[in-house]
Amino acid sequence: MSTPAPASARLRVLTAAAAVLLFTSACTAEERSAPSPGVDGRTRDLSFSVDGGAVFATFTAPDSTVGTVPGALIISGSGGTDRDGNAEVRPDADTNLNFSRVLAEAGVASLRYDKLGSGETGLGGLDPDAEVDPEVFDRQMTAAYEELLAQPEVDPERTVIVGHSEGSLYALRAHELLEGSPALVLAAPPGTRMLDVIDRQLTEQVRRAEASGRLGGSEAVDTLSYARAARAALRGGRDLPEDAGGLTGIFSENNVGFLRWIDAFDPVDLARDLPADTPVLVLWGEEDAQISRDEVDRLMTGLSDAERVDVPGADHIFREFEDGPGATVLDADRPFAPEVAPALEGFLDDAW
Repeated sequence: MSTPAPASARLRVLTAAAAVLLFTSACTAEERSAPSPGVDGRTRDLSFSVDGGAVFATFTAPDSTVGTVPGALIISGSGGTDRDGNAEVRPDADTNLNFSRVLAEAGVASLRYDKLGSGETGLGGLDPDAEVDPEVFDRQMTAAYEELLAQPEVDPERTVIVGHSEGSLYALRAHELLEGSPALVLAAPPGTRMLDVIDRQLTEQVRRAEASGRLGGSEAVDTLSYARAARAALRGGRDLPEDAGGLTGIFSENNVGFLRWIDAFDPVDLARDLPADTPVLVLWGEEDAQISRDEVDRLMTGLSDAERVDVPGADHIFREFEDGPGATVLDADRPFAPEVAPALEGFLDDAW
């Protein structure tokens, strides 16, 4: 990433999951061994303007088209995640890239873009010392959707928003922000408010560290006590408590505005507010360590007519996962779950 370090660090923690869970996933493109899903399609890079700065993106169309085809806008998950779905903590995830390839094979064009603070977009012309307006991510989505519709290959009457993880919260609000009511694919979606997701993730991480002896009992208590005090302060409109210790990356003053903003959205309420005829597919990997089954179950209470596919053996980025001695851990070495493609294709065949 080419952005200035202080600002990129700030933007990286404008979220929950990527700031809480760390991953070991470093390898170069030349070392990748897992086959790519779907097809390459025909790609072209493009850019559009948001708040006076350029946002860079990639458009992918199926290899051969007759007339126009459906179009998908792919929205990244949390943190400084680029158009391919990669971030510093997980540089070879390729979540968005893999979705675009699967969509191309299904005859669907797609657009994916570098979120503010990532990839070629960087800071997008913003002052690196200024606090980030969280609604800039809404404006990025809106502008990206308009750019998708502007592509000559795309049928504006057949569109879908594919939101991964935190990106699902933007997808659930698309009908409020965009013209029209696109179909929705919610991939690994949070099912409860963001500060509650952070609390659950952090609790699991701390308890594992305590059980392995990497964290003492008193340290574990102090960490979780601070996190819960910070959650209460954020929701109560109060200043953060002092002495954040190792949690400064999550509960920082620069992050307060975003956390309050994103936590105000209850995914179940957003789901219940969707237009009644909105086609919705929920995808969740059964080995997802970031979004729990209970959270997806809760989300489904607001999506009475949605289709749900639980992908066996898949993790948060829908790569195959096995937890055992000698198991492959690098993202680039683990295949994209093959069950995703037929689930997407079947859903989209019935969406319009």
